[in-house]
Amino acid sequence: MTNEKHSFEHLGLNESLLNAITDLNFKKPTEIQQRVIPKVLANKNLVAQSQTGTGKSHSYLLPIIEKVDALSTDVEAIILTPTRELARQVFDMTNHLIRFDKDVTAGIYIGGTDFFKDANKKIPNIVIGTPTRIKELNREGKLNINVANTIVLDEADLMIDLGFMEDVDQLVSHVKKDAQLLVFSATIPKGLHPFLNKYISNPEFVEIEPQSKTSKNIEHLLIPTRSMSKEDKLIEITKTINPYLAILFANSREACDEYYQYLLNAGVNVGIIHGGLSPRERKQQITKIKNLDYVYVVASDLASRGLDFDGVSHVINIDIPNDLEFFVHRVGRTGRGDYKGVAITMYTPDDERAIDLIEERGIKFNHVDIMKGEIKPIKPRTERKNRAKNQMTIDKNLKHKVKSSKKVKPGYKKKFKRKLDDLKKQEMKRYGKVQKRKK
Repeated sequence: MTNEKHSFEHLGLNESLLNAITDLNFKKPTEIQQRVIPKVLANKNLVAQSQTGTGKSHSYLLPIIEKVDALSTDVEAIILTPTRELARQVFDMTNHLIRFDKDVTAGIYIGGTDFFKDANKKIPNIVIGTPTRIKELNREGKLNINVANTIVLDEADLMIDLGFMEDVDQLVSHVKKDAQLLVFSATIPKGLHPFLNKYISNPEFVEIEPQSKTSKNIEHLLIPTRSMSKEDKLIEITKTINPYLAILFANSREACDEYYQYLLNAGVNVGIIHGGLSPRERKQQITKIKNLDYVYVVASDLASRGLDFDGVSHVINIDIPNDLEFFVHRVGRTGRGDYKGVAITMYTPDDERAIDLIEERGIKFNHVDIMKGEIKPIKPRTERKNRAKNQMTIDKNLKHKVKSSKKVKPGYKKKFKRKLDDLKKQEMKRYGKVQKRKK
């Protein structure tokens, strides 16, 4: 095999894993893989801050599998995830890697499945699952986590948001003191500090530049709703673009349901995924999405962090997220690897401040709108805002120039307005000439 195919070889991985990497068609390690894999192999405790889509999961899976003693009948590693969907994804990734090393085993343990079936599984080398189910199995003596050598806490900030840190705390407190602890998180919120201070001594820190500043594969389009409702503007967008797979983000389950129903009634091929669906419904929807049964999928922010779908060509922010950290997670669903992606953000006048903050984070929007069934560039919103502001200033300054009679005669208001309009036109012409000379 060529050096290009084995660009991971210098990281100290065995031949089975190199074959798995070749099968995955990974050309070279991502930044987080380059920096994390050697530290995990060296048994360092680690805190890694990285956005979704940077190759994070393989950065810990590859060295964990490398270190596993396949002859052991005990749990070697535990990977905790905040959502069932993310657990399934990590489990699928693990199964692909260990397919090339038949001796290593992995098991998944998540809520919404048969507890007794989980309790009677053969103990695997690598345990993957949600904190509550693993805690229950450990409490019942069906899954001994005390002997694990490595614990991974994936999407730690989402663990906090979903209220799982108490379960995580109880789990980690039962693990042997010298176990390696690996924490991965898009942000390091204050709520995570007590956990880190309690369980990790002298950790190695790895911080990967946020995707909003580094990804060049995403084209950001900013579309005003103008006088239209969001629902009607959304329909207009779906009639204009031609996605392979588009994820449409809303800020709540209720909003997801409303947009989904509106699109469905309009004849759009659309699916839905959010935390309010039952485990069975979510599983069915995920299968259909992965099978490309839908062109559009309405989703809550669960999908921006807990799910990973191949081939997402478009992301549409119907609502701008209340927590702007999620903006990066959302748009990171597209433009993955070597593929290009389009992120469309719809906005109303009420969203102006949020757009300002997003732009301050390094996002550069192309200002566009839909005209005659095509996406066309329009003047930047800042230019339109400045124009409105200048108009107000002109109005204020010109009013005193219109001579008014001390005696109020019939038709006075109309004459005053006509004179003011004439002055406005003259002033706007002058202003336009000045701006032209500046340019």
